[in-house]
Amino acid sequence: MRMIKRVVLAVVMVITAVSLSAQTTAPAWTQFGGPTRDFVVPSTGLASTWPATGPKRLWTRPLGEGHSSILFENGRLYTQYRPLATRRSEEEVVVALDASTGKTIWEYRYASPTAGVDFSQGAGPHATPLIVGNRLFAVGSRRDFFALDKVTGKVLWRHDLIKDFGAPGPNRGMANSPLLFNDTIVLPIGGRGQALGGFNPETGALLWKGGSVEYAPASPITIDVDGQKQIVLFGGDRIAGINPANGSELWTHPHKTDWGLNISTPLWTPSDHLLLLSSAYGVGTRALELHQAGGKTTVKERWAAPRARSHIGTIIRIGDTAYLSSGDFGPAFLTAINTTTGALAWQDRAFARAQMLYADNKLIILDEDGTLAIATVSAQGLKVLARASILEHLSWTPPTLIGKTLYVRDRRVIAAYDLS
Repeated sequence: MRMIKRVVLAVVMVITAVSLSAQTTAPAWTQFGGPTRDFVVPSTGLASTWPATGPKRLWTRPLGEGHSSILFENGRLYTQYRPLATRRSEEEVVVALDASTGKTIWEYRYASPTAGVDFSQGAGPHATPLIVGNRLFAVGSRRDFFALDKVTGKVLWRHDLIKDFGAPGPNRGMANSPLLFNDTIVLPIGGRGQALGGFNPETGALLWKGGSVEYAPASPITIDVDGQKQIVLFGGDRIAGINPANGSELWTHPHKTDWGLNISTPLWTPSDHLLLLSSAYGVGTRALELHQAGGKTTVKERWAAPRARSHIGTIIRIGDTAYLSSGDFGPAFLTAINTTTGALAWQDRAFARAQMLYADNKLIILDEDGTLAIATVSAQGLKVLARASILEHLSWTPPTLIGKTLYVRDRRVIAAYDLS
C-alpha cells in the first residue's frame, strides 16, 4: 500500500509539473481578447471528449460581481470584481491571484459608489485590465483609470475621466478595455473631440485626444490598412478609424444602435481587408472593406446581415465563415455567416447567449447559463463534442485559455479547468 501511494503521489507530481511547465511556456494573456485581441489562441492538445461530469476542475474560489475577463502572466492571474455583500458593495477591486491555486497575492480596493449607475443588467467592473511591462492598467465602473505596479498592486497614477476630462457617465459603468499602441495606452474617454485618448504609461499624461463618435462600451482594436496603422473605435452612432499619432478621424461609417449599445469588439481580417462589426437591438452585422492610398482611407460596405446580432459576445472568424452568438431580448442562436456574401449559413439553438474562443481547431463555448462545451464548426454546421454545466450563476465573461488550462468566472466565483 505504501508503494502504491508513493507511485500515485509521483504521478500527481509529474502531472502538476507538466501542467505548470505548459503554463510557463504558453503565450501570456495580457489584454482583452488574448494574445492577438481576437480570441484565437495558439493552444494544442485539447481533449475532444470529457467525462459526464465535465473537464477536471483544478480549483475554484469566491470572487464577486463584474464581467472583467482574466489576464495571465508569469504564473499570476489578474482581474477586477465588486465584492459580494448583503447589499451591493460600494467599492471595486483589482486583484492578482496565484494561477495554480487561485489564492490572492494582492488586492487594490477603490471606492465605486453605486449611486447614479445603471447596474440593472449586472454590476461592474466590466472592463478588462491591460499588462504592459511592470504595469497593470485598469478601468473602474465610474471611469476611474489606474496604473498599478503589477507586482505589488501599488497605485502609480490615477485619472478620474469624468472630473479630469469631462467624460460622460457613468451610465451602465465603463466597459472599454485599454489598448497598447506603440508606447501609448489608448482608451475611450467620451465627448466631442475626445472620443479616444492616448496616455503616457509612465506618467498618465494625456498625449492626445480626438474623434467625435458617440460613446459606446466596445473596446478599441489596432488594424493595418495597406501599411497605415489605425485604431478602430466602435461608437454608439458609427464606427471610426482613428489616427494613433494625434487622435484625428481617418474615416467613419454609420452604425447607430438603440441606446448606443455597440458592445462587441470588431474583427479585422487583413487578407481580404474586411472589418466585421456586430451589435444587437435591430442593427445586426456589417462587413466593411477598407483600403488606403496617399493617407486617405476608402470604406465600402460589402454587406449587412440584420439577423446576425452579437450582443455582448465574441466573434470568431475561420476562413470564409464568421461565428457569433446572435440575440438580444429573445433567444440566442449560435450563428454562422459567410464573410463573402453576408448570407447566414446556419443558426443553432444548442446554447444560451455565449462567449467563445478558438483553439486547436475547436470552438470553446461558455454560455451565460454556465454551460461549457467544445465543438467543431464549419459552414455546414455545429458538432458538439462535449459539454457540461460548470458555473451556477450568470456568466457574461469570455474565458481565458493558457496552454490547456481554462480560467472562467461568473458573477460569484472564479475557477480553473484542465482541458487536456
